[in-house]
Amino acid sequence: MASAVEDPRIIEFDVRTDEMLINMGPQHPSTHGVLRLVLRTDGEIVSEVVPHIGYLHRCAEKIGENLTPRQWIPYTDRMDYLAGMNMNLGWAMAVEKLVGYRVPERGRHLRVLISELNRIASHLVGMGAYGLDLGTFSPFLYAFREREKILDLFEEACGARLTYSYLTPGGATADLPRGWLKKCEDFLDQFVPLIDEYHTLLTTNSIFVKRTAGIGIMSPDMAIDFGTSGPVLRGSGIDHDMRRDGEEIYTSMYEGYAFEVVCERDGHYPRDHAYPAVPHEAVLGDCWHRFYVRMLEVVQSVDLCRQAIDRYSTSTGSYGEPMKLTAKLPKGECYLETEAPKGQMGFYLVSSGDAIPWRVRARSSSFCNLSVTNTLCKGCLIADIPAIVGSLDIVMGEIDR
Repeated sequence: MASAVEDPRIIEFDVRTDEMLINMGPQHPSTHGVLRLVLRTDGEIVSEVVPHIGYLHRCAEKIGENLTPRQWIPYTDRMDYLAGMNMNLGWAMAVEKLVGYRVPERGRHLRVLISELNRIASHLVGMGAYGLDLGTFSPFLYAFREREKILDLFEEACGARLTYSYLTPGGATADLPRGWLKKCEDFLDQFVPLIDEYHTLLTTNSIFVKRTAGIGIMSPDMAIDFGTSGPVLRGSGIDHDMRRDGEEIYTSMYEGYAFEVVCERDGHYPRDHAYPAVPHEAVLGDCWHRFYVRMLEVVQSVDLCRQAIDRYSTSTGSYGEPMKLTAKLPKGECYLETEAPKGQMGFYLVSSGDAIPWRVRARSSSFCNLSVTNTLCKGCLIADIPAIVGSLDIVMGEIDR
């Protein structure tokens, strides 16, 4: 009788794999801009991910050393171009800190209203684009449908839909038009019931949960060590928000506003009657929790917008007085971080007493959030890369300044 080895019906396979370097980007849709990721793989398993930036570099910081603070405002729009109002606000408040200027009460509430509206718009893009990353197109259309209504409001306020240059050192370029607050309230009333649609499309969708739950786990210590911030940090259970924990010049903007920092604490996943179980144990800091924090922040920002509308409507006085284009700066230096939709956005400037700053630098939240990519992706599958990178919600204009 022939042995098993000699049996012709038995075929032995000697499967061997070689390491491969795979380029993802810089034009790949799931890299959220001109980001190139070099993947080192052994079969389907990723052993290393090296981000390469530099395809979008525009020397924005060096340009800031050749323009006055008012003239540099349009360049902040082009950093996180999905949250131009928040970029305007960060630079404007850094300049005001150096000058020692405080925006009047009416201008303070205007800034809260505008920046929180832009936070909603930014998270809507993050949600819709994340759905695209994972293979579903409908959430993108739903998100942009509502984002367009926010852009309509911004266009009526400042004349622009993407690069606003609206919030500026000293206040804003103009007051809100007559009837604008009523249109904003109507939008919020119409928008809130639709949030449940987003949760149905993605948050509680069984396929989406299985693609994101237990993937790209970032422990609290890792999140802190890499300097992450914003929803990426709070998705790992770290209770930190610059609107509450930042410098007084920034936190005072939210003085009198009632809000709680959105932070994942229990590591739960959604379960429904059709899909009662998830193939992973509950754990904080994965792709799903980073996404979920943004969804909760949308609800929080809606509430802050309503509070800002009430306060703005009852406040009197000026909305602020924009700094003159050629106004000289006092000699000195300052640094200020604000809570942008992607995380902590910091601006640093040094003045020698002239109208043009001597040094200008920006601290990008997306840059620090991207730095954790290699650690998060080690040992994952190639198909998990879009899920992990998309959960960081980066914008390359902010990273490659």
